[in-house]
Amino acid sequence: MPTMLARVVVGDYDAWKPMFDHDGPGARRSALSHRPFRSTANPGEVFVQVEFDSPEQAAAAPERLLASGVLDRFPDHTGPTIVEEAERVNR
Repeated sequence: MPTMLARVVVGDYDAWKPMFDHDGPGARRSALSHRPFRSTANPGEVFVQVEFDSPEQAAAAPERLLASGVLDRFPDHTGPTIVEEAERVNR
């Protein structure tokens, strides 16, 4: 399953979360699911996982996100990057 991952230092999570939920750029428009994670060491550091049904849908999401300029507000970010699961390890 193609997945988009991004890491963003948002500062104030409570101020950022409503903007994320609104999804102005439409990055999650065709997503099957999405999950935001917060760093336990720095609650203003957010990791976002967005899963898609097809590689084409996944490829369109970062394009929309980057074109929107929304990440320009957060200079400390990594991604968005499209990944796929390499191998599941069960322990």
